[in-house]
Amino acid sequence: MDKPAPLLAVEIHALREAFAALNRDDISAFIRLLDPQVKWIETDLPQGGTYRGLSAVEAHLSQARASWAEGSCEPQGFVAAGDRIIVFLHVHVRLKHETAWREGHIADVFTFRDGKAIEKRYFVDGGKALEWAGVEPPDEN
Repeated sequence: MDKPAPLLAVEIHALREAFAALNRDDISAFIRLLDPQVKWIETDLPQGGTYRGLSAVEAHLSQARASWAEGSCEPQGFVAAGDRIIVFLHVHVRLKHETAWREGHIADVFTFRDGKAIEKRYFVDGGKALEWAGVEPPDEN
C-alpha cells in the first residue's frame, strides 16, 4: 500500500512531513502543503465542515489541534490514484477535556495540482475513500 506513482513520490513525502508537523503542533508547516485556494472537507465529524482557503483551514486546524492534550495522527499507508493520494491514518489522541484516549483508523484523500494539495476530503471508512478516489479496494482473501 506504500508504492507511490513516481510522479506523486514528492507529494507523498510532503504528506509525511505535513503529518509530522501536525503531530508536533506546527500548523504553519502543515499548511505549506496546501494551495492558497484549497478546499478542505470534513463532513463526517461533529466539528467538521467545508473550509476554503489557507486562512480558514489554518484556523480550523489550529482549533482542532489545540483540543489535543497529547497524541498523534500517524500515516500508515499511501495509495496514489491519478492526481489523488489516499492517506490511511491511525489516530491516537487524548483531548484536553477527557481522560480516555480516542483511537481509530481514518483516511484522507488529497488531490494535487502543481505540487500543492487543492482539496482534502476526510473519510471515516478507508473503503469509501478508495471508492471516492476511483480505486478498487484490495481483495481481503
